[in-house]
Amino acid sequence: MTAQLRDLTPEQIEALFTRNDGAYAFARWGRPVAPIVFGVQDETLKTLKGALEAVMTLAGHQMAETDPELGSNLMFFFFRDWDELLEVPDLNRLIPGLQPLVARLKEADASQYRAFRFDDQGGIKAGFVFLRMKGAMAQIPAETMALTQAVQVALMWGDAAFAEASPLAVLPETGATILRPEIAGVIAAAYDRMMPVAADDKSHALRLFARLQAPAADQPQS
Repeated sequence: MTAQLRDLTPEQIEALFTRNDGAYAFARWGRPVAPIVFGVQDETLKTLKGALEAVMTLAGHQMAETDPELGSNLMFFFFRDWDELLEVPDLNRLIPGLQPLVARLKEADASQYRAFRFDDQGGIKAGFVFLRMKGAMAQIPAETMALTQAVQVALMWGDAAFAEASPLAVLPETGATILRPEIAGVIAAAYDRMMPVAADDKSHALRLFARLQAPAADQPQS
């Protein structure tokens, strides 16, 4: 276990899953993830799916070609302007209130938006990711963008979880972009089979912290 994982405090973990209103809200996927991607070339598609596979392998969670109920339960939409979403057939059925949502995102000049649906246990049942590839967003290297998005859909994070620091880091020796070890540790701990798929009590953060302190030999093997 690295010192970086041991140095992550309970308060820092709690902040990762705290919403703007101060409520604690955690959820992980309760079923295998079956992604589909719209609006990108095959090369970017492979990069994104590769990043998802890497993060889900880290979590010890499964991916699938299809979801028996929804077909695809994780949808990525890449586009240049928010208004394009209004032209996607039946998207308003998947995202209630799509038109006013698009208006709010345009007004805020947002570059991305994520929405989740949940099962009866509170686990993530479906995810929708919208990425406006314009300006600074369009300049992000595909590998960096893919890994960032994979991390952000692996769990339901708090509203400001990565507002001040990216979940990624650059290795000074090679320049390679990697997932920060402390964030990787949180994801792995969150998917521990003894942990709940959803939680709204801050004590959940203490349980995650305890798992990060356990010797590596005590960690469950995926």
